[in-house]
Amino acid sequence: MPETLSIHAAGHVTTIALERPTMPLSFFRELGAAFRQIADDPEVRAVVVRSNTKHFTYGLDLQSAFQELGASAGTDAGSRMQLLRSIHRLQSELDAVAACPVPVIAAVHGWCIGGGVDLISACDIRLATKDARFSVRETKIAIVADLGSLQRLPRLIGQGHTRELAFTGKDIDAARAAEIGLVNHVLDDREALNESAAAMASEIAANAPLTVRGVKRVLDFGEGKPASDGLAYVAAWNSAFLHSEDLGEAIAAFMEKRAPRYKGR
Repeated sequence: MPETLSIHAAGHVTTIALERPTMPLSFFRELGAAFRQIADDPEVRAVVVRSNTKHFTYGLDLQSAFQELGASAGTDAGSRMQLLRSIHRLQSELDAVAACPVPVIAAVHGWCIGGGVDLISACDIRLATKDARFSVRETKIAIVADLGSLQRLPRLIGQGHTRELAFTGKDIDAARAAEIGLVNHVLDDREALNESAAAMASEIAANAPLTVRGVKRVLDFGEGKPASDGLAYVAAWNSAFLHSEDLGEAIAAFMEKRAPRYKGR
């Protein structure tokens, strides 16, 4: 059983909750394992990532991280190579979040610092309470952020805003985060946040699951590519998957004036 996070499945929605105020290295391993398991589960249609602690997260647990990585503290080439492998392993755990085949919604309350921004930038949609605060804090502690913020934030908020946050290490509030496109919606409080995230996940899960997965695949494929490449890809996708059992169900439900009952087939 994971120790740094909890996993709860209800219907077709899985909720992953952070259970510690900071992120020890074991958190990243448990997070990656959870998302790889989700990727292999055809019953999961949406994921919510939130926190059960006072704040979303203060980021990497520096003390435990430095202790665990202490074996890589030497100046010889072997130690440097070992540290490189450790960083790559941590990166792969957050890559598992970004690679999740179903939509992932981050629900942020309070502080979201450093590794927390790495995590939410790997999600598809971000919601926040009005008291949420965000910071790409690594520069202030003499570290180059290396778990995804510098790679994923430019696609979300643009180069200018990313560079401002990363160069200064400044804090921004939820209103500013919404203004620059880091978060989709700002909610009044934590209860409203969790309700909104759950409602959005349920709304997504009510749609044809293979279609939702296809939309995510097409969107991911098209990032940074010409529109013509994306159009060719979606044409090939629909040629393979358009005639599904769920499409027949959608047409039948429309004709019968009822809600569709999708089975992912």
